[in-house]
Amino acid sequence: MGMNDIHELLSQPIDMDAVSAYLDGLTHLNRLGACREMTPKEQAALFDAAEGYQKITIDDFVSPDLDPLFPVIHWGKNSLPVFTTFQKRFTRPDDDAAKERGELWGFNRQRMEPFTGPGYFVAYGLDTGEVLVDYTKVPPRGAGGWPEVLPNTAKLSRFIYNGTQDTLRGVSNHVTIGRAARDGEWMPNWFVLCRQDP
Repeated sequence: MGMNDIHELLSQPIDMDAVSAYLDGLTHLNRLGACREMTPKEQAALFDAAEGYQKITIDDFVSPDLDPLFPVIHWGKNSLPVFTTFQKRFTRPDDDAAKERGELWGFNRQRMEPFTGPGYFVAYGLDTGEVLVDYTKVPPRGAGGWPEVLPNTAKLSRFIYNGTQDTLRGVSNHVTIGRAARDGEWMPNWFVLCRQDP
């Protein structure tokens, strides 16, 4: 199968085992290419199909073997009409209380960052076997070389990240699918993430 075959795999009904095995069998670059091929409609269908499929925790985003403040990049493709590629960068905290709460810290890297702000967040696992990326909380600091931590009420971030929470569901060993919500209501915004192992 080539990258274009992701479209066939994401046609209805979606066989999650087949999608997962296909993505696991690719190299990082080909897996990223397949993720970037996904259309908004396919992302939405995959998010629904992934509900309850593969339980995930924060360990699926940053290995527990990595040192605190060691960054891990997840390459993203969203369903928006413009500025569709981005990164979510995650790290384990160096704060004992945050570790006890089972948190990851992170931010968004994308081309509009100078105007929107970095979009910092705190991520944590849910009882549903999903992971929540929570922009209503920001970490006290980032990893080395990360931008200044700003509240999500700053700059244009108040229109993008403020009050937003992303629910992430497991697809394969490296890939998750997410959907944004604001004030507890689903938004018509989906995205796929592809982890780049250090």
